[in-house]
Amino acid sequence: MARTNNKQSSNQLRIIGGQWRSRKLSFPDVQGLRPTPDRVRETLYNWLAPRIAGAHILDVFAGSGALFFEGLSRGAASGLAIELDRHACHSLQQNLHTLDCTNARVVQENALSFLARPTDQSFDIALLDPPFHQDLLLESCHLLEQQGWLKPDAWIYTESEQAPSMLAVPQSWRLHREKHAGLVYYALWHRTPPTQ
Repeated sequence: MARTNNKQSSNQLRIIGGQWRSRKLSFPDVQGLRPTPDRVRETLYNWLAPRIAGAHILDVFAGSGALFFEGLSRGAASGLAIELDRHACHSLQQNLHTLDCTNARVVQENALSFLARPTDQSFDIALLDPPFHQDLLLESCHLLEQQGWLKPDAWIYTESEQAPSMLAVPQSWRLHREKHAGLVYYALWHRTPPTQ
């Protein structure tokens, strides 16, 4: 999943399914940006197929927006993308405009700082594909849980360098599906908090 130096191939993504199927979107040449490959996105959204229509999705480290736009294309009711890099953030906003998408917004901010604040908005699906080797995944998982970002039966997608069984995710998360592509593990978790 490493980026190549071929700007044309590495700086364009294709939406796989839904209303914008086959649309191609550009994204900037940003250090560490590695869009989720087509086949991984296809697998994820096959897993989420019964749950995506009408869902409210949160993309915590949006990057190129590959996961975000795919979810919106497939019928999510709304979306919120968080991205720190200003070039990537501008590109996300431009692509929403290009798609004439009015049910999603982009916030330029440090994801952990954003998640650390309590919220009155909760999400059905959270997408967590942080830059690798920066120890961002687990902290963002726990902030989602602690600050009320997730609906009681939310679904959470993670990409990581470690096998899902090695991740110390919140206790209320149950591993639903997992796979790996090369050195990257991807997994879908289901939030099932204990009944009171």
